[in-house]
Amino acid sequence: PIWYQKHMTMHMVAEFDRAFLPFLTNAFLIRHPARVIASYAKKREAATLQDLGFLQQAELFDQTADLTGTAPPVIAAEAIRQDPKGALTRLCAALHIPFTAAMLTWPAGPKPQDGIWAPHWYGAVHRSTGFEPPEGELPTLSPENQRLADQALPAYERLSRHAI
Repeated sequence: PIWYQKHMTMHMVAEFDRAFLPFLTNAFLIRHPARVIASYAKKREAATLQDLGFLQQAELFDQTADLTGTAPPVIAAEAIRQDPKGALTRLCAALHIPFTAAMLTWPAGPKPQDGIWAPHWYGAVHRSTGFEPPEGELPTLSPENQRLADQALPAYERLSRHAI
C-alpha cells in the first residue's frame, strides 16, 4: 500500500528521530524561494529563514541520501504546474508507483486530514479542483524579503540540480 505523508521541513526539528527515513520512499517538493516568500508574506509578517525551511530541507535531503545510499527524487512545483501529467508521471516512475489520471484532479473543499491549520493556510487549495497554470515571472519582493530569498536560494538551487 501507498501511505502518503507530507512533512513540512520547518517542523522537522533537529531532535526529531529520523531513523525511519530508510524505510520509506522519499521525494522532495521544491518551490522557488521568491514564490514561497511572497505566498508566506500574505499570511504572516516578518518571516525568518528558519520559518521558511529551505536550509532544513537541504539538510533533510542530505540525511535521506546518506541513510538510503541514493539521492531521493526532487520535483519542482513549477514543473508540476507547467505539465502536471508529465511531472507526476516522472515522479511516479522515480518512486516506482503507478501514475493514474486521478492524480490530476480532486474535489474542492476541506479534507478530514487537513488538520487544525487548514482554515489559515489552505483557502486556495480548498477552492481548487486541479493544478493551476504556471505562475509566470517571479514576484517582486520587499528588500527584506529579497534578502531572505537570496539566503534561501543556494539550498533551493542545490536541490533543483536533482529535479526530475
